[in-house]
Amino acid sequence: MSERSPAPGGLDLVQALVNTVDLESGADSLDTAEGRTRFGIAEGGVEEARELRESLRVALLAHAGHPAHRAVTPLGELLAAAPLVLTVAASDGSAALAPADPRPLLSRVAAAVAESLIAGTWMRLKACEAADCHWAYYDRSPAGRGRWCSMQVCGARAKMRRYRGKAAS
Repeated sequence: MSERSPAPGGLDLVQALVNTVDLESGADSLDTAEGRTRFGIAEGGVEEARELRESLRVALLAHAGHPAHRAVTPLGELLAAAPLVLTVAASDGSAALAPADPRPLLSRVAAAVAESLIAGTWMRLKACEAADCHWAYYDRSPAGRGRWCSMQVCGARAKMRRYRGKAAS
């Protein structure tokens, strides 16, 4: 839905996972083999991936100052099951957190969140304010106060609803 560019670093994985479902139409790409393959999800792991996706969405809504769209397992509880290891490059001594096992989606998401915390980008990944959208987007606004994934769609709809509400009063 968004015309915004993808999130930086590993956050693109988080953004892509959250955006696997279109809340307005109900279409979920995790229902397809191609959609699952994109994230390395076996058919038996779809429910866990959906749980992770919605826990991420709640965190991203909180980043934008919005309430949870539904009750979910707290993201911290899910990510606690994905151990990370500290790696140090022999060439230059740079350090990074990496998944202990890079195969599971949960481990890759945990590493992406850790990387974004270090880079200072985690709080800029947000979910759209529109209740029928909640699409993940990376807020590149100078003040970090973006509210919608797309000003042309969700932002325009919200402003039109507000305008019509005032006109009806």
